[in-house]
Amino acid sequence: MSSSHPAATPQTNVAQLSNGLRVAVTPVPHSQAATLAAYVGVGSRDEARTTLGLSHYLEHMLFKGTERRPEPTAISAAIEGAGGSLNAYTTRELTAFWNRVPYDRLPLAMDVLADSVQRSLLEEREIERERTVICSEIRRAHDQPAQRAGQLISAASYGEQPLAWEIAGDLESVGAVTREHLAEHIETWYGPQNIVLSVSGNVEVDEVMTLAERHWSSAPGESTPPRPPADGALAEDPVSVEQRPIEQCNLALALRSGARLDPDRYALALLNEVLGRGMSSRLFLEVRERRGLAYSVGSHAAGFDDAGHLGISAGVTAEHVIETVEVVLNELERLVREPVGDEELSRAREHAVGSFRLSLDAASSWCHRAGGMLIANGFIESVEEVIAGYEMVEAADIQRVAARVVRTGNLAAAVVGPFEGEAELRELVAGFAPAV
Repeated sequence: MSSSHPAATPQTNVAQLSNGLRVAVTPVPHSQAATLAAYVGVGSRDEARTTLGLSHYLEHMLFKGTERRPEPTAISAAIEGAGGSLNAYTTRELTAFWNRVPYDRLPLAMDVLADSVQRSLLEEREIERERTVICSEIRRAHDQPAQRAGQLISAASYGEQPLAWEIAGDLESVGAVTREHLAEHIETWYGPQNIVLSVSGNVEVDEVMTLAERHWSSAPGESTPPRPPADGALAEDPVSVEQRPIEQCNLALALRSGARLDPDRYALALLNEVLGRGMSSRLFLEVRERRGLAYSVGSHAAGFDDAGHLGISAGVTAEHVIETVEVVLNELERLVREPVGDEELSRAREHAVGSFRLSLDAASSWCHRAGGMLIANGFIESVEEVIAGYEMVEAADIQRVAARVVRTGNLAAAVVGPFEGEAELRELVAGFAPAV
């Protein structure tokens, strides 16, 4: 591989305010932008089932007016009026709010972000109005077959526990959320010790820290509740089929794997590269190119604090579901039986490293990487450490991780579409016993 260029790699400076809020600043001098993000260490897995979707509901509400900007559109108008953009998102383990502005509007962006996160009005009228919006979002996700298949495979993979539940909640749980629930959620989880402020772009560290002190230091620091551990077992019924009168079937498979910081994470990542990431992967070549079973097919590896999974998805016609599953299971077994060849491993490694570098091409990428890693892991892994992790993986490591993940009793499946072969699918899943 070509040599790295440390001087060209932006460096992140991490500091802590007196109340415990962490600030990550990544100067990217050539950029014309400044990106700011507040990462909060709470997501859907931290919620009660009865009010599931609370984090996501609050994500919506923090755009709906503050003491200084009481109009519901004032927050977006302030950022967009400066030529910028803003948004937010919720995952199972964090909630993030961000805005991006021309670099000379950094003070405004910091003011607006801090104001929206710390001083939301949570007006009853806006809560009720947004409830309708969120319920529409939930219905839309349910109506989209690929998203619905993702919901079903999560439930089949993780069973009856928070990691299996939908981030946005359901119509019943969202309908039960009150202003008191939202206010309590802020009080419990939005303390400065559970927030990371990340800033990148054409910014100076000293200026960012001065602004952070001005806008974020007044909140008192309090500890947050511990996160209950994940259950390691699949659902009691790891197969879910939802028949719909549509043109094709959305197929999803999953195998439980390791946590986000598992020592084998780089080997699992390269296993995923070989299996189904990209047009050179085994699944793409075998399922699409050689057999013509699907237009889209691929795999991904997902990791949480204490759990994870290897997921596989494909869009196929009903008559090709079983054959596609058989092909996928054969490729999984092959990873256990045979070491990956040198050329294929080298190609997978190059793709992983190259796509990782390209993911950091924009200044905003550094903001989100630093903030996300710091809130999730407590530290930021350097670019050099990530590349070294990939470089150390050998074929034997991939085969060992394959044996760890591709095992009897560790397969879940879901199908959404006009599929009538549920009994045969269940038989395939129950009988999956890869030879080690």
